[in-house]
Amino acid sequence: MENQDEVLQAWLDKLLDAFEIADIDVDVHAVLNLAGVAAHSIVRPAAPLTTFVAGLAAGLAAGSGQASEAGAMAAALGLAKKLAAAQAPAAE
Repeated sequence: MENQDEVLQAWLDKLLDAFEIADIDVDVHAVLNLAGVAAHSIVRPAAPLTTFVAGLAAGLAAGSGQASEAGAMAAALGLAKKLAAAQAPAAE
């Protein structure tokens, strides 16, 4: 029986292959961490929306030559996480 990490890696590999971008290194845990912060700081549906926009921003930055793929991904995930965390309700 596969564990969750193995299932996610297999799914990621299938997605990357289908989109013909199999040579890209995706930090699955960073993406999931961003999704968790967005879901808990804003509302649950913010998780896929936030990760999509961060991925799109990273792709645009890398595609235009503004940053390397890894740099663009790290910057986009970092900015999105910072913005999402800032939306968290204040603890009472």
